[in-house]
Amino acid sequence: MGLPKIDQGPVLLRVAEGIAHVRLNRPDVSNGMNVELLKALCDALMVCHGEPDIRVVLLSGEGKNFCAGGDVHTFASKGEKLPDYIRQATAYLQNAVAAMIRLEAPVITSVHGFAAGGGGFGLVCASDMVVAGASAKFLAGATRVGMAPDAGVSVTLPRLVGLRRATAILLTNPVITAAEALELGIINRVVPDAELADASLALARELAAGAQKALAATKRLLWSGIGTSVEQCLPEEARTVSELSGTVDAREGLAAVIERRKPTFTGR
Repeated sequence: MGLPKIDQGPVLLRVAEGIAHVRLNRPDVSNGMNVELLKALCDALMVCHGEPDIRVVLLSGEGKNFCAGGDVHTFASKGEKLPDYIRQATAYLQNAVAAMIRLEAPVITSVHGFAAGGGGFGLVCASDMVVAGASAKFLAGATRVGMAPDAGVSVTLPRLVGLRRATAILLTNPVITAAEALELGIINRVVPDAELADASLALARELAAGAQKALAATKRLLWSGIGTSVEQCLPEEARTVSELSGTVDAREGLAAVIERRKPTFTGR
C-alpha cells in the first residue's frame, strides 16, 4: 500500500518525508467552513491518526486566506433551519479539534491572510505550533455576528494569552496582526510572507527528524492540563452556538457581514 493521499475535495492530504500536508481547499470562499469541509477535515485527520509513519501534520490553506471562519453565505441561506445546520457543523468542528489535540504527531499550522472565527482562529489555538506570514491577521469574530466562540477557544485562548486579554479579544473582536499575535503568545513565529511556506516546512522537517516518542509524550503532557477541559467544553460551546444561531441578532450579524455594514443588534 502507498502513502495516504486525498487529491480532490474541500480538504487535501499529501504525505511526504513523514509530514502530512493537510490543506483547506475552498479558496474561492477563503476556505470558509461548511459541513462538507469540516467533515473532510475530520476524515483527513483520522487518516493521520491511522498512519504510524506520519511524524508531523502541517496544516495550511489554499488561496488568499488560511481560513475566514464559517461560510456565512451558507449559514445565511439556511434561514430558520440554521440551528440544525450549526449543530451538524460544530459536531465536525469539535471532532477536528479533538483529533488535533489527541494526535501523537505535532500539528503545525501555517497562516497567511486571515485566520478568523472558530474555523481559522480556533484551529490556530488548537495547534501545537503556529508560523505566520508577516501580513497575516487573526480575528475571533463570533460575538461580532451574535454568536459565541467555538472550537474550544473559550478554553484554549485564555490559556494562551491570559483571562483578561482573552476576554478583550473575544468581546471586542480586534483584528490582531501577526506581530501582535506573536507578542500575545497566540503564535510561535512570524516570517516574511514570501518565506512562509519554506519556513513552515523547515519547522515540520525539524520536528519530523526528532525523537518521535519523546515528542508525542511531551505533546500529551503539555495538553494534559487543559486537554480534558477543552474537550469537556466542546459540547457546551456547540449547544450555545446552535442556540444563538436561531436568534434575530445572529441572522442580523450574518446579513451585516454579507452586506458589508455594521449590524444593528436588538437583543432578540
